[in-house]
Amino acid sequence: MNTTHFGFESVDEADKSRRVRGVFDSVASRYDIMNDLMSMGLHRAWKAYTVMVANLKEGDQALDIAGGTGDLALAFAKQVGKTGRVVHTDINEAMLRTGRDRLLDAGVVLPTTVCDAEKLPFASNHFDLVSVAFGLRNMTHKDKALAEMNRVLKPGGKLLVLEFSKVAPPLEKVYDWYSFKVLPKLGQLVAKDAASYKYLAESIRMHPGQEELKALMGEAGFGHVDYHNLAGGIVALHVGIKC
Repeated sequence: MNTTHFGFESVDEADKSRRVRGVFDSVASRYDIMNDLMSMGLHRAWKAYTVMVANLKEGDQALDIAGGTGDLALAFAKQVGKTGRVVHTDINEAMLRTGRDRLLDAGVVLPTTVCDAEKLPFASNHFDLVSVAFGLRNMTHKDKALAEMNRVLKPGGKLLVLEFSKVAPPLEKVYDWYSFKVLPKLGQLVAKDAASYKYLAESIRMHPGQEELKALMGEAGFGHVDYHNLAGGIVALHVGIKC
């Protein structure tokens, strides 16, 4: 069988999705509070910037992949208005259920579906925007997932990939200390799960850096790709435009 990485481990490809599902099943109920704590609230600013770059208009069609607890989907829904549509998806049912409940609490009802980004169940050339925030690094075949995102976008449509990336060299030592020493302890204290946050730190290091991801998006069919470093490269927002 083919192997891939799960953090720093080498595992069978067929086993990776099961193990990633286990991570998010474990942390779903505490996901939002952990995001606030481990990023010191910065994830809200990163997502607000993503929404600004999305620049959706009334009536647009948007697909939020790995949408989790629904914060981007909720913001996009406000942009597209009553005549537009935002589809909220995730491969993990526990995360999606948490997000759906959060959206309902906010008075927003969106189409919600469990789906695999490598096999999107949507028509080609359909969406004005596709977004994936902090989800691409967990996908086994990133090239296939990016190609699928390209397929479902309309010509001229926009892909936004918000993801942890390669930090600027002056920040590397303190970032490594925080990632491998502080983060798992925080995960144990708040989410009762140190292992999932150890995986998070490892998965970030295994994810393609800014230029590598830019190249992957180009290979997937995006004619113009650019990226914006946020917080010294801790996070990057990649923007791809379909030809």
